[in-house]
Amino acid sequence: QVRLVESGGGLVQPGGSLRLSCAASGLIFPIKLMSWYRQAPGKQRELVAALTTGGTTDYGDFVNGRFTISRDNAKNTLYLRMTSLKPEDTAVYLCTFVEIVVPGTEVDHWGQGTRVTVHS
Repeated sequence: QVRLVESGGGLVQPGGSLRLSCAASGLIFPIKLMSWYRQAPGKQRELVAALTTGGTTDYGDFVNGRFTISRDNAKNTLYLRMTSLKPEDTAVYLCTFVEIVVPGTEVDHWGQGTRVTVHS
């Protein structure tokens, strides 16, 4: 059973930094894509950052160089380093891994999320 557990969220002042972690366990099949999404109250879930197994990254337009996605393969952990945080970054941050079960068949796994609050 695949399990993704996020951590590292909390309350931070504007301009501050946080590093989110997503620890994965139970993965059997190759991973195609790892991503961070966020969902703020009353808003749609949006992509924050994505990382392919080949190392290609993609970020939401709002990131503007403030966040960095990375992975520790040995620990099977995905990270999101966030700097210059703004109040509008307040949201629940969720990680997702896309597992290739067989060619053409993929399974999305999601964590429960970690809450980030940016407030002075």
